Amino acid sequence: MAPQSHGSAPNAVRLVTIHTDGSCLGNPGPGGYAAVLEYRGQEREISGGFRRTTNNRMETLAVIAGLEALTEPCSVTVYSDSRYVVDAIEKGWAVKWKANGWMRNKRERAVNPDLWDRLLTALDKHRVELKWVRGHAGNTGNTRADRLAVAAANGQNLPRDEAYENPGKEPL
Repeated sequence: MAPQSHGSAPNAVRLVTIHTDGSCLGNPGPGGYAAVLEYRGQEREISGGFRRTTNNRMETLAVIAGLEALTEPCSVTVYSDSRYVVDAIEKGWAVKWKANGWMRNKRERAVNPDLWDRLLTALDKHRVELKWVRGHAGNTGNTRADRLAVAAANGQNLPRDEAYENPGKEPL
């Protein structure tokens, strides 16, 4: 079976690899996210964190940050150790949640709709293949992203994750 591709950038010429990871010191607790972008032997690291958030939010934000850093449509392979993120996209769950007004089913609201909406928008700008990798299993890119995410979670004066701390309110 051929891998699924997301997005609408059929003529994307730049081949980019992104390794992502999220971290949370407690869940919820201080959290960090990171993306390591690779293009033609060049690398760029992106990371950040929040004072109180969840691991799933940070895993999702890591993928968003990597994709949003791209300035033109690209063909992208994203490696993530988050089944939450990979399955929600590859199995079409996030698209269904959005189509159903961010409801998982008739009774349950989808969690993190702010991030899923951003991720779906970012995916539409590129040709993206998401690949799950086992965390902490020696994958060099995942290990680097993990170190960056943990360092970000341990940062000082972390900002508020407004959508998590004040759900239903717009960030200031």
